[in-house]
Amino acid sequence: ATVSEPAQKCCTENIQPFLTSILEELMGPVSSGFTEVRLLFDKEVNEIIQDFQKTTDMMKLKENVDQLLNLPFNSVKMEPCYLKVNLLQELLQDLKSRFKVYHIDFVIQRTQNFMQELMENAVYTFEQLFSPSHQADSAKVTTTIEKVKLRVLK
Repeated sequence: ATVSEPAQKCCTENIQPFLTSILEELMGPVSSGFTEVRLLFDKEVNEIIQDFQKTTDMMKLKENVDQLLNLPFNSVKMEPCYLKVNLLQELLQDLKSRFKVYHIDFVIQRTQNFMQELMENAVYTFEQLFSPSHQADSAKVTTTIEKVKLRVLK
């Protein structure tokens, strides 16, 4: 009872007025990281489409889809996504001094884990919705891939 009122007053005066601006500031790098994940997925599927249009080889298509499943674990390709979130390091330094926010690396790492998880979900969903072995008509494959990609991106 003796701590509740001063704590509530402190939060109301010293923290609550800044929460909206802090959240907006932090969401910039987080949003750009997740946008980068989306763009990477889109780019990789477009490359599969282009490769299939050149070769119309169903075995090569299956290999490319299998490679897509490894995308979340490809640190080289995922690196640009992760780098967007690294901007949080600078933003969180200011919060660290003002609000005693610690474990900045944990916040960044956790965000990057969510990004990888999102990519895992995207490629898994793509694989489930598009199975090259079920595609009898190679003329419709490109259209099907595009439709599945758009569905996953929704």
